[in-house]
Amino acid sequence: MGITHLLEDFGHVTIVPSAQPEISEEHVEEERLVSFEKGYSAGWDDAVTAKDKEAVQISATLASSLEDLNFTYKEAQSQLIESLDPMFKVLTSAVLTDTMAASFGHHIVDQMTDMAKFQTDQPMSIFVSPGEGAGVRALLPEAFATPVQVQEDESLSPGQAYLRVGSSEREINSSALIESIHDSIDAFTYHVREDSQYG
Repeated sequence: MGITHLLEDFGHVTIVPSAQPEISEEHVEEERLVSFEKGYSAGWDDAVTAKDKEAVQISATLASSLEDLNFTYKEAQSQLIESLDPMFKVLTSAVLTDTMAASFGHHIVDQMTDMAKFQTDQPMSIFVSPGEGAGVRALLPEAFATPVQVQEDESLSPGQAYLRVGSSEREINSSALIESIHDSIDAFTYHVREDSQYG
């Protein structure tokens, strides 16, 4: 005896054809192309966005590096000026002063020779500070057509002289020149310090 009597009978199964129409191969290919285009566009957009973000990040890093480099340059320049400042002061106060004093008489003679080129028959006078007359007289050449009078003037300070050839006059002031150089160096170091401190 079988067990079929225990199981319920649902009858014969009939397969109903699907209500969906058949999809053609051309339609499937079209759908693939559209999907490919969408995927390609999305990938391209993602790549462009990533590239833009990378460019912004590189620009920010470069700007920061340039700012650091500029700060480092200014800091190095400031330290260099600070270390050179004492040397400049020694040069202007000692070395330059001694050099100017040693060459002062020669400078007077050079200036007088230049002035006398076109006025050889005019009277020539040199006025120097007390104590400098003998040194200047010893340096004067014998080649001048007219004798040169060297006079010491109490109103002149060391390193200062007046030259006169006829109606032409010149002033030589070594002390003022040294002081001007010293002031220029002080102004330069002051401005460098201000720039490094306040940008």
